[in-house]
Order: sequence, then C-alpha cells, then structure tokens
Amino acid sequence: TKGGGRAMARLLVVEDEERLRSFIVRTLESDGHFVAVAGTGPDGVRRTYEEVYDLVVLDLMIPGFDGLEALRRILNHDPEQRVLILSAVADVASRVQCLRMGATDYLTKPFAAAELVARVQARLRAPKSTGLQRWLRVGPATLDLERQVLEVSGKVVALTHRELLLVGYLMRRAGEVCSRDELLSSVWGYDDPGSNVVDVTVRRIRGKMPLPMIETVRNVGYLFTAS
Repeated sequence: TKGGGRAMARLLVVEDEERLRSFIVRTLESDGHFVAVAGTGPDGVRRTYEEVYDLVVLDLMIPGFDGLEALRRILNHDPEQRVLILSAVADVASRVQCLRMGATDYLTKPFAAAELVARVQARLRAPKSTGLQRWLRVGPATLDLERQVLEVSGKVVALTHRELLLVGYLMRRAGEVCSRDELLSSVWGYDDPGSNVVDVTVRRIRGKMPLPMIETVRNVGYLFTAS
C-alpha cells in the first residue's frame, strides 16, 4: 500500500514509444502501483491472457495490430477488463468508438502526469462492469446500449444520439457529481469553459424524462440519481 492505505494495483502499459512509456511507468510506479509493459498489440493482448491486471493503459497507435484491435481482443477475452485508452487523436468519433467498444476511459495526448494518475485512480475505484453490459440500470431508468433506447418506468424516452451519450455517461457514474468540463470533454470531445451546450442538453433531456433523475449540483455540474 502507499499513502492513505490504497492497495497497490497491477497495471499493464501497452505503448511502443519508449520515452513516453518510461514516463508513464515512472509516474504510475511513483503512485505505488506495479507496472508491466508491452510494446506491440499482440504482446499486450498476450499478456492480458496470461496475467490479471486491474487496469490496462493502451495506446491506439501501436505496431503489430492497432489499439482498437487490441481492445477488441482484450475485451472478448475478459469483458470486465478495465482499459484506459491513450491517443493523440482527440476527435469525438474515435473517443465514442472506443467507449462503445467497452473502454473505461479515454485520455488524449499530450497529458500531464497528475491527470494520468487521477484518471487511473478514478478508474480503479469504479466497480468493474458485469458481463458485456448491454444495459445500464439506475433506479427506474434502463439504457439499452445496443439498441440505443432509454426507458424510464417502462416508458421509452426519445433522445438524440448526443443526449443518449450524455445520459449514458451520467448513468455510468450514477451517484457521482460530473463537472461540466468533464462532460464537455468526454461527450463532446472539446474544451471550452464558456460553452453552455451541456446545460442546454441537460435541460432538453429533463423536458423529455417522466421523472427528475438528473440533479444540478450548483457551481459544479450534474448528478444522476436513482429517484
């Protein structure tokens, strides 16, 4: 254990760029974790088949086969494996594709050591998903991720694609306060502190839902609740 009694986690870093890999390993080891490394897609996948890791940190641009193929194979083998994607590609489509495939988080390069540590700690605290997670359920709300349909108390709520992404993000973190900046970055893929697009979208969703399940946390963001 290290500081605050946190248990040491077993992490796998799949990254071919040696300087970046060393930086990531040093950063995570200094936070008290055991870190294994792989430099190619096939090597990374093989390691996850042979060993159990609490989190895989996976770069998308790796040799052998790319990170998307590695992600697919890792999650086919163990749908509950937590995977944090690293990518120089910041566009929304790539982020959404990885999250839909089952990645736990997506961090764009360049990133600060403190953010990497914070993301890893947050993902390690979150419970593992059960099964392939076709459905997200929070209280009377059920989101079918395959059909992209939200039901609340048995009633279908007609949402746009972006509204569904936002609801899904909030439901995955039900009971946690999600800041506007976090939602803007994770759901829209950009960083603009002056934007009110999150608030506007939440307002629209609330207008369609039969129950008030998204709470405003003043000056911070939003919280999805079970009632």
